[in-house]
This record gives sequence, structure tokens and C-alpha cells, in this order.
Amino acid sequence: MSQRVVHPMEKLQRQVSSLVQSKVLKLSDRIWKIALLYGDEWSYWKRELEDFEFSMQDSIGDLLAVETWDDE
Repeated sequence: MSQRVVHPMEKLQRQVSSLVQSKVLKLSDRIWKIALLYGDEWSYWKRELEDFEFSMQDSIGDLLAVETWDDE
């Protein structure tokens, strides 16, 4: 029996999706708005997003559109 390891970006994506569903964020909002909600953790997430070539001006919809997170 093996368990699937969830990529940290997938966890962020789920959390952001939940915020969109609860109408805290909109799909058209820019990624930088996440910083307002993540406070001290934001520097880590910003680095991760930039590693996947996201800019802070990309929309949250772009982030949620990613189907798989691959570090390669």
C-alpha cells in the first residue's frame, strides 16, 4: 500500500481554491493578493510561485488552472 505525496503547491492551490469558493478571492484577482492572507509564510510561497514562473501579476485563475505540479 503506497500513499501519494502531495506537492506543496497542490496544497496551496487547494487553499486558494477554497478562498475563491468562499468568495474571499476572485479568479481575476492577482496572485499578490494571497500575500495579504499568508503573512509570514508569504516569502516561502512567493519563492515557490516564482520557481514555477508565476509573476505576482498573474491571475489566481492561472494558478488554479495548473493540473500537475512537477519539479523537473
